[in-house]
Amino acid sequence: MKARLYLILFFILFVTIIPRAQDDDSTLITLNKVFGSNYFRAERFGPARWLEDGTGYTTLEPSEKTKEGEDIVSYDAATGNRKILIPAEKLIPQGQESSLGIDDYQWSPGKKLLLIFTNTARVWRRNTRGDYWVLNLENRKFFKLGGNADSSTLMFAKFSPDEAKVAYVMKNNLYVEDLSTNNITQLTKDGSFTTINGTFDWVYEEELDLRDGFRWSPDSKTIAYWQLDASGVKDFLLIDDTDSLYSFVKPVQYPIAGTTNSACRVGVVSAGGGSTVWMKVPGDSRNNYIARMDWAAGSDEIILQCLNRAQNKNEIMLANVKSGDVKTLFVEEDKAWVDINDDPQWFKSGDQFVWVSERDGWRHVYVVSKNTGDLKLVTPGDFDVISIESIDEANGWIYFIASPDNAAQRYLFRMALNGTGKAERISPQDEPGTHSYQISPNSEWAIHTYSSFSNPPIVDVVHLPDHKVVNTLVSNSELKKRIGQLKTKPVKFFKVDIGSGILLDGYCIKPYNFDPSKKYPVLFYVYGEPAAQTVLDEWERDWFWHEMLAQQGYIIISVDNRGTPGPRGREWRKAIYKKIGVISSEDQSAAATELLKKWSFLDPNRIAVWGWSGGGSGTLDLLFRYPDIYKTGMSVAPVTDQRYYDTIYQERYMGLPQDNTEAYTEGSPITYADKLKGNLLIVHGSGDDNVHFQNTEALVNKLISLNKPFTMMDYPNRSHGIFEGKNTTLHLFNLLTRYLNEHEPAGAF
Repeated sequence: MKARLYLILFFILFVTIIPRAQDDDSTLITLNKVFGSNYFRAERFGPARWLEDGTGYTTLEPSEKTKEGEDIVSYDAATGNRKILIPAEKLIPQGQESSLGIDDYQWSPGKKLLLIFTNTARVWRRNTRGDYWVLNLENRKFFKLGGNADSSTLMFAKFSPDEAKVAYVMKNNLYVEDLSTNNITQLTKDGSFTTINGTFDWVYEEELDLRDGFRWSPDSKTIAYWQLDASGVKDFLLIDDTDSLYSFVKPVQYPIAGTTNSACRVGVVSAGGGSTVWMKVPGDSRNNYIARMDWAAGSDEIILQCLNRAQNKNEIMLANVKSGDVKTLFVEEDKAWVDINDDPQWFKSGDQFVWVSERDGWRHVYVVSKNTGDLKLVTPGDFDVISIESIDEANGWIYFIASPDNAAQRYLFRMALNGTGKAERISPQDEPGTHSYQISPNSEWAIHTYSSFSNPPIVDVVHLPDHKVVNTLVSNSELKKRIGQLKTKPVKFFKVDIGSGILLDGYCIKPYNFDPSKKYPVLFYVYGEPAAQTVLDEWERDWFWHEMLAQQGYIIISVDNRGTPGPRGREWRKAIYKKIGVISSEDQSAAATELLKKWSFLDPNRIAVWGWSGGGSGTLDLLFRYPDIYKTGMSVAPVTDQRYYDTIYQERYMGLPQDNTEAYTEGSPITYADKLKGNLLIVHGSGDDNVHFQNTEALVNKLISLNKPFTMMDYPNRSHGIFEGKNTTLHLFNLLTRYLNEHEPAGAF
């Protein structure tokens, strides 16, 4: 249910509601403008890599000399001076006519070697498997890693710190290749479908965001890696009916809530080969998670984050790589769940690192002593640190993203590393919205991206801390002109009081010709789970589908209920514990009720709701639990029964189903299917490896047994994103639009 929030524009179908939009009409939005062309596509920049000294960065740009291919260029941060470092014609393999397509690239520590990732293939959600090529900038030797390995089989290749070798994963085994001789050493030999070295199974990738499963030691002598034993995990069988004459199954190692997980352990092996030293982490390896691992500022110890299965206790451990002995440095605990801390950032001395914790009720930064485990608060105050962006140890500052006054926005702040003083906002005061930064290693420069709900991104290079713009990289000026011609009204952000001191954030999009004396149909967009917010003041091209519905004559509203991951403190985020589906639907329905009282222009007889993934579940919850409010629901890829979802996500927020049977039942939409009164459209991809088609089939069976009318659309062999295949997205959003138009007619009455 951690899928991105899929929204796409559609073509207007009902000419009786509003004239059919033509692509040459600059005032109206059409599906072809947004997804059939580049009409609304924002310019992008990157990927960029800062140089180690922080004086400049490298990026990719289309080659002027070759029809295809990209140059790797460098820019001086202060002056903007440009230099082509690697022209595209230097990246043409022997015997080929065109330059390699660059999906990603990586410099060696000394910038003598370049690693190019190309010809990539998708593994679950991302393209993490492909071919790797190395270019030696000194002798111009250009070669492919892996010897005679099959095409697109290598994963996560990276240079050793001494630039002598590259390590990578291939077919669940770990390898090291010598860059001077191209000799390949296989470090692990037990890799198989169930023994996974250096990478992860489905659930670790989806719910712990782990893909790259090994780390070079700073001295280049050893490699620490994860190993998963998935032999006890049952396969969920996806049925492929469309890719051959006879159907066949695709097995996915998928631990459903309450069932057996993969066993997980971490080991260290010599880069030259040999036996692995396994870290002696206590406890049952199938009922604990090693959620993070890295070297502890040296080559003698690694630092581990070890979660219990309930995920309410995170033990931060130091492990001796020679003996495998571990000791607990400190512990994070919570009555609900604890969040994983992305890799701690170490001070140069190696005896301290920064850490983010909710232990005082807010997400704050602490400095931790490696010797004692003592934590010192660095960012005091009633606000959340969303992410750490940079540690300027030389000048005693920490830069971080926060938004103390508006959970829908994001800004850069800094505070003294010694914890004194107040948070200082660095992002400009006159630029409300969302700011993100890629800060140089010396914290003097940043590639800064700024956008808001109605304004596409501006990307520039800024000096820190004064935030002076020295070079604009992307302006999106032409796109802004096109947006300015549209018939739209500015989005309105608001707060709604649902009682008991609870204020929910929301936004509202009104028709361009809005008349407050009339009544309009409403479409609520929901998500409501702990994985994402919907109410964000940032640019997202997909939001134009809602803008088009507003042009038709709908009012679009979205509200973030308690439990969504906004920067509003621990109590806000964890109010949803063991009440997934309950708190969200209570808050959403209370918000709808209050808005119907407050805004007379909302038509109570034309209230619709839609959502995807967790939002699909939320749609069902609202339609079933509050049938007198919501008349129509469009549910895409929903979890209908929480027992069907995976261990890590569902157990984190609900506990184990064996221990919380009633909570799982109460939180599942299928429990309340008998209360359906309104119009229901269910959409699902039969090849969904994340939220299985099983969910929709179970609900369909329940509705049939209840003799309840509904409409269902199955997209054969499509995944959770329902985008594979020609015109799939167009077809899906035509379907959603048509269903909404038919059951909740647009326009003011």
